[in-house]
Formats: sequence, C-alpha cells, structure tokens
Amino acid sequence: MNPIEILKQAIDKKASHLWDKDITLSRNDILVRTGSTDNWIYYVESGALRICVESENEIHTTRFAYRGSLVAVLDSFFRDTPTIYSIEAIRKSKVIRMNKNDFKAFVFADTEYTRLWQLLLEELILQQLEREIDLLHNSPAERYQRVYERSPHLFQEIPHKYIAAYLRMTPETLSRLHSNNR
Repeated sequence: MNPIEILKQAIDKKASHLWDKDITLSRNDILVRTGSTDNWIYYVESGALRICVESENEIHTTRFAYRGSLVAVLDSFFRDTPTIYSIEAIRKSKVIRMNKNDFKAFVFADTEYTRLWQLLLEELILQQLEREIDLLHNSPAERYQRVYERSPHLFQEIPHKYIAAYLRMTPETLSRLHSNNR
C-alpha cells in the first residue's frame, strides 16, 4: 500500500471529521484559481485534475492528479501566499479537502504519519527533478519514453491532449509515439 493510501485510511479511521467537504467538479471547472491563497490539501476520489501555470498567454501543465492523489498548490500551502498555479478538472471529478492546519496537526501528532508525510514530500521532490530532466530532453520521443516508463498509468487516467501539453509536443506527435510504443 502506498503512503497516500495509508495516510488516507488513518485519517478516515481516526479523524474523518477533518475532511471539510466533498467537492464535485465538472470538466474545465477550476478548483483553485491563480492569485488566490489556498490553504487546503485535496484528496482526489475520482476523476482527473491538472495543475497549471500561465505565462505569456500560454498555459503550462506542471502536474496531474487523479484517483488516490493528494494535491495542493504548494506555494500557497507552505507559505500562505497567493499561488501562481491553478488546479482545473480535466474530467468530472470528486475531491474532498482538509485545511492545512488540521492536516499538519494530524500528521505531526504521530511519528508514523510524520514519516509518511516525509516520504510523500521526498517522492514529490524526486518527481519534480524527473520532470526537469524530461523537459531538458530535446527529442519528443525521449520525453515520451521517460514518462511512459515511469508512469504508464498516466496514459489511462489522463486525456492525451493534456499529456501532450505536459510533454510540450503536439497531440499528433504524442499519438504517433504512443501508437509506435504499443
């Protein structure tokens, strides 16, 4: 069982009242807007979300979240500042949320949960480093291959047009690469 599942089960068993509310999102609904201060951590019960940043009239997808994921706009979550990110539903989604102070109090009250939180943060850092390496590869085929080997489930969870944007290639290029990989 992965650390997110263990932590989610522990919260549900010992402190389910900390989940603030269920949120149902339709496709293209915005969960978190750029410029807002967002002090929530979200658990994705179903659907798929993308975390984006906008620059020069272009939207860049930086991460995805899908069933079983914890997600937050980390700049705002850790610093209590307005976020540069947005979180958008790319499929109909259901999430539950918890205030960061409640989440931290729960996690830091038990050394096992603190260890799980640390593992999650370490994994996130490693994933971000992998993402940076992916973007440094010039060839779309190399970028595709690295992501496919690391996260084959992504291609089942996320519509391909969003994966193409994440990999900074056209949907047609992704389709060709994906077809050749089967």
